[in-house]
Formats: sequence, C-alpha cells, structure tokens
Amino acid sequence: MKFNWKLPFPFKRNHVLILKLVLPILLLGIAFRFFFASSGDIPAVLETPLTERTAPPTILESPLTEQNDVPEILETPLSNKTEDLQATIPLESPEVEDQIPRDGKCNLFVGEWIPNPSGPVYNNESCPHIEAHQNCMKNGRPDTEYLYWRWKPRDCELSKFDPQRFLEAMRDKKWALIGDSISRNHVQSLLCMLSTVEVAVHIYHDEGYKSRKWRFPSYNFTVSVIWSPFLAEAAIFEDYNGVSTSEVELHLDKLDKKWIDEFHQQDYMIISSGKWFVKSALYYENNKVLGCHSCPKRNCTELGIDFAYRRSLRSALNFIVASKHKGMIFMRTSTPDHFENGEWSSGGTCDQRAPIKEGEIGLKELTKILRHVELEEFKKAEVKASRNGMNLKLLDLTQLSLLRPDGHPGSYREFQPFAHDKNAKVQKDCLHWCLPGPIDSWNDVIMEMMFNE
Repeated sequence: MKFNWKLPFPFKRNHVLILKLVLPILLLGIAFRFFFASSGDIPAVLETPLTERTAPPTILESPLTEQNDVPEILETPLSNKTEDLQATIPLESPEVEDQIPRDGKCNLFVGEWIPNPSGPVYNNESCPHIEAHQNCMKNGRPDTEYLYWRWKPRDCELSKFDPQRFLEAMRDKKWALIGDSISRNHVQSLLCMLSTVEVAVHIYHDEGYKSRKWRFPSYNFTVSVIWSPFLAEAAIFEDYNGVSTSEVELHLDKLDKKWIDEFHQQDYMIISSGKWFVKSALYYENNKVLGCHSCPKRNCTELGIDFAYRRSLRSALNFIVASKHKGMIFMRTSTPDHFENGEWSSGGTCDQRAPIKEGEIGLKELTKILRHVELEEFKKAEVKASRNGMNLKLLDLTQLSLLRPDGHPGSYREFQPFAHDKNAKVQKDCLHWCLPGPIDSWNDVIMEMMFNE
C-alpha cells in the first residue's frame, strides 16, 4: 500500500503561511526561555562580589597577627583551661543577621559577645601592671569562662588589637586617660596588651598612686592616667574604702588643673566621668555655695546629679573644643555596674558567670541619667569640634559593657577570700573589671576607630 505524500496546492500555501506565523513565535519562546533561565543565575553570580564588598577590610593585619592568634601565654597554666572550655563553649560564632551599616559605617557599639577559644593575650603572670584588686586569677576566682569571649559588632567584624602596629603608630606620641578608677582600670588593660611586645617603664606617680605615667623606651611612647573623677576642681574627703567624712566640695566653674595642665602635651586622650557625681556634694560657683546633692543636714538647695554633671561635662567639652587641639580625643560614656541585691556598701552581689544578650537587662536609673547628659552634651560639642576641624569621637561603651555582668572581680577583689571560711562576708566589686577580662575588648574598638574611621 502506497502513501500519497503529495498534498493539494491550497494546503501547501496554508502550511507555509502557518510556518511563517508559528516559527517566529517558537523562536521567541525559546529566546525567552533561555533568557529567564540565565537570568535566574544572576543573583548567585553577584553574591560573591557584593559580600566581599560589604565585609569590612582587614586593615589591622600585620606580620605579627598570626602569632597573636596563638599567644605565648597559652603555654602557661592558663592554657590548661582551654581544652575544658571547648567542651562547653561552641567554636562557631552565633549567626548574626547581616545588616548594611548606615552611612557606610559599622556601629561598633551594637553587637554581642561571642566565644573566643583562644582566650586573652596576657594573664596575671605575663603582665606586671595589674593591681591586686583586679587580679581575679591570682585572687583565686575559680571559674575561667569569662576569659573566653570577644565583642562582635552586629554589622561587621572587629579585628583583634594589634599591639605591634599600635606601638609603631604611637612612636614619639603621648596618650592620656583622664577620669576615675575605671580609667585606671582601662590603662592597665592597655599596658598589659602592649606588654606582649614591650613592657612599659613606670616613670611617674602622684602621692596616692592615682595619677601615673609609663614609657615604652623603644618607641618613645608615653601613657598616662590622670585622676580627675569630676573633671572639675574638687576637694574629696574619704578613706581608701570610699568612706566619706564630709561632702565633696565641687567647683562647677573651675576645671581640674591636673588634666588641664597636661592637655596640650597629649596627642591622644580619653576623657570620662560620671560615677562620682552620686556622692554627697556641695556645689560651688564663684567660690560660693550654689546648692548640693544629698546633703540633708545642710541648708542648701538640692540640685541633683544631672545638674552638676551637665555643668561639669559641658565646661570640659567647651574647653576641649575651644582649644583646637590637633590630636584625637575620645569622650567615653559611663559604664554600668552590675550590683544586685544591694550596692557597693550594702551587700550588693554580681554572681553571673556568662555574658547576656541584648534586651535581657536594662540600664539602672543612675546610668540612664548620666548617659542622657553625655549624649546631649557630646552632640553639641561635636558640632563645634567639626567647625574647628577637631577630631572628637564618642566612645560609647555603655551597651557593650552592660552585657558582661560576669566580668567583675566580685568577691575576688581580695586574695583567696574564702580560703579560711567558705561563708566569709567580703566586700564585692561589681563595678571594676577583672584583668584580663571584658575591658580588653575596649582596646579592640579604640584601635578600629583610630585606623578605620
């Protein structure tokens, strides 16, 4: 049987017409199919360069960075704790939601504490600058988990403090930390971290060892701590344990000469204040009593902490801005204490043994008051500083520090406080920081602000 493959002419003509219509549609469909199939790969292709671009540059790396990742102090008894901690502390960092930094800058002051198995770069044996009441390891604090965390800003990575690079940059320079005992605590942390490269020589102290000065000979670099808890001129009447015999006499219209006289000699400064304004005080202006705080036996107007702190801080910032200083000046915000069930002199405790997350704890009323004043006054000063071409920076360490209730000496401000009596009642310190401890991360933040902003 044969099939007739010849078709009538009209059908051929219609077939050709159909082919002319259908073929372009088919080709167009194939083109669209190919285009959308390819375009589906575009986000995957762009992910890598975008991620690399938004990741912060590792500008703080140096030839010594690798060595600092495995510090020499891990060969000391501190290293024995690392293996035990790895079983309880995850080695992977918690996932943090990626966010694009506002104005192209990372907010270094918002984030969380994440595990740091390598631990601190120094310990109580390797650093000679730790004062006895912050030497938690030597004083017998039994837990060591507080040593194995680092600060992680939400929007970027924070490079480790590089002591070699810092010292090279500070050659022939002078640093001063101006404030109260927290500033002294901070200076000791900085000296300890730098001592991994060179140990500083102590070259000056005042009568009470509150203001002190050190020098790194190989770099001609000087670090000072200047004791000035109010920044203003003040007469203080209290003993070593902070017990007052009379109200502080605070002159709100006179800045403290201890730091004013040193100001123009310094290349870098960190000023801070706040905590001491809670003390009973008489406030003077033009050498006359203007009012007071917490002075029920005096016939004076109660003016409050915020009034005095604002006047003192504004005066200090106005002096700084008017000076047209050419170096870099940080204003550090108040750092919170973590006293619970009382305060310093009323049995307060701080028994937390791990960092906490944002939102799990709020600022105390005093810290809120101080912080409100600080942020308002800094904002005003920043505008004036910008006009004068000055480098004035806000070092906002409040939130970072709030999340570390585990980092204070507590009972271990004293040597072996429970050696003879496990139920002994001892003074607890929930204000200052163990060394090494969370305060070391302050230096990571400062170095990032110095070299990457």
